[in-house]
Amino acid sequence: MKSNLLLALSAIGTSLVGHGAMAADIYSPMTPQAQQTTTEDGWTFSFAPYFWAAGLHGEVGQLGLPTVDVDASFSDILDHLDFGAMAMGEARNGPYSIFGDVMYSKISGQAGTPRGILATDVELKSETFAGLLGVGYSLLENNGARLEVVGGLRVWSVESQLSFSGGVLDGRSRSDEETWVDGLAGFRGTYSLTPEIYLTGWGFIGAGGANLDWDVAAAIGYRFSDTISATAGYRALGVDYSNDGFVFDAVQQGPVLGLVVRF
Repeated sequence: MKSNLLLALSAIGTSLVGHGAMAADIYSPMTPQAQQTTTEDGWTFSFAPYFWAAGLHGEVGQLGLPTVDVDASFSDILDHLDFGAMAMGEARNGPYSIFGDVMYSKISGQAGTPRGILATDVELKSETFAGLLGVGYSLLENNGARLEVVGGLRVWSVESQLSFSGGVLDGRSRSDEETWVDGLAGFRGTYSLTPEIYLTGWGFIGAGGANLDWDVAAAIGYRFSDTISATAGYRALGVDYSNDGFVFDAVQQGPVLGLVVRF
């Protein structure tokens, strides 16, 4: 049902689109060097937005409505997108790193009711934020490879509002919001096959507010020059959270593509 799709979309904004480069690079396994500077004391900084064409599969429920099974493709989700942005960044000094990953989306949708007695139309607006902040230490690093152990915290925040027009409920609205924090640990890595071609990826797992929170990705990149690389890969992220009728037990997954530019 269309109303079930709108309910699902209110919990999956983090699987929508950003703009720019894929989150992978030979020098930094999680963030492309779309903009990089090095300070006199050895710190290197990088920042890049990215694109993730993810769909969603699982169970969601909020706003006091029954839990529904969802199987939404990326194109289904994109139809309801008002705004979406994703970006990653990193600060590195020798074997130490500090990195972040931020995802934000705003969606909306409208559906009619079967009889129009309680309301003729129901509109959903939802904002979703997910932010990861982590630290890492390189266990292995040479000219062609790096393996890094990492740990961090991911904050999730979802806010949704249903507004009714016409019928008995005309002019009324109902809102629901949840915020939780999960601790994550895992590895990031990069391996150079040739001076131009490299593999990169990461794997995190943890829990906290959620029963389970995990994130994995793998990509292959090609360096055209010291300033431009093309990348292609796949990312999957899963979370199992429930609290007082709010349910988000789902997996978001899809391809990541991009062009890395260094300055």
